[in-house]
Amino acid sequence: MRAELAPVLCCPACRGALRVTSREERAGEVIEGELTCAACGRRHPVHGSIPRFVPPANYASSFGFQWNRFRATQLDSRSGVEISKERFFRQTGWRPEDLAGSWVLDVGCGAGRFAEVALEAGANVVALDYSSAVEACRANLASGHLHVIQGDIFELPVLSERFDFVYCFGVLQHTPDPAGAFRVIGERLKAGTRLAVDIYPNLVRNLFWPKYWLRPITKRLSAERLFAIVNWMVPRLLPVSSAIGRIPLIGRQLRYLVPVMNYSGVLPLSAEQLCEWAALDTFDMFAAAHDHPRSVQDVEEWFRSLGWIDYEVFRTGVVVGRGTKPAMVSTIREA
Repeated sequence: MRAELAPVLCCPACRGALRVTSREERAGEVIEGELTCAACGRRHPVHGSIPRFVPPANYASSFGFQWNRFRATQLDSRSGVEISKERFFRQTGWRPEDLAGSWVLDVGCGAGRFAEVALEAGANVVALDYSSAVEACRANLASGHLHVIQGDIFELPVLSERFDFVYCFGVLQHTPDPAGAFRVIGERLKAGTRLAVDIYPNLVRNLFWPKYWLRPITKRLSAERLFAIVNWMVPRLLPVSSAIGRIPLIGRQLRYLVPVMNYSGVLPLSAEQLCEWAALDTFDMFAAAHDHPRSVQDVEEWFRSLGWIDYEVFRTGVVVGRGTKPAMVSTIREA
């Protein structure tokens, strides 16, 4: 944790200012230490240079396992294909030059696939995740402009008025209350902040997708056991899924009946990469403790309920919502 992060942090319980106590420093960075709230006295550890505002074990533990196991799979710098960059700018509608020198909040950073894009554009990025994926993010992105925090989306340990851009991709559906999580983010932004979120779509075909009728069983398995099952499944079922996908007219829809993710014909990946991405996202869809898809109308209502008038919501695989917080919407006062 570097000194420039301290003014951005706050107590997640009372929004009070935090005092930093260092037990180990290296090159001006707090490696081990503690953050104490000046208002309520709560204490939060700094471990491995990362401020920790949540317990190590939580409902997102499977994601910590996942992202540390597949630490670099979805990084553009690893894949050699700008998949994350293309998705980031398509969904946000932002330009790289908009981000240069700005402070950006990544809510649910995972291993840092989108944080890498923002850093490459010249942003100062605060990357927050509920799980131990923060370890993978920090290891992946050695940048002086990156600050990694382990915290809860429902009790954000940051002063949101500090940020010009906020995004939350691949996260809301995996929280216990997607609408509530969106409200916490949206209410605490300053006027003029640009926000982009996405969420899985609520579709009729979800009723036939093995993801949803197998999850009540698979999410109860240990991460290690499920990972072993997925590793056995993927090389056997991926060719079946691809063969079904080649059936004219209906193949792309029918292959959803095979319980394995398949990006063949969707993403420009090599055969080896297709297998790796299939293993990652098959584990992801079966391991998540929560999976709550929402419709375009739901996301529109989220923005409308906060009084936003400058926003747009659309489908691009996932449901995307983005906009700029208007000046007439009052923000929650930061402590």
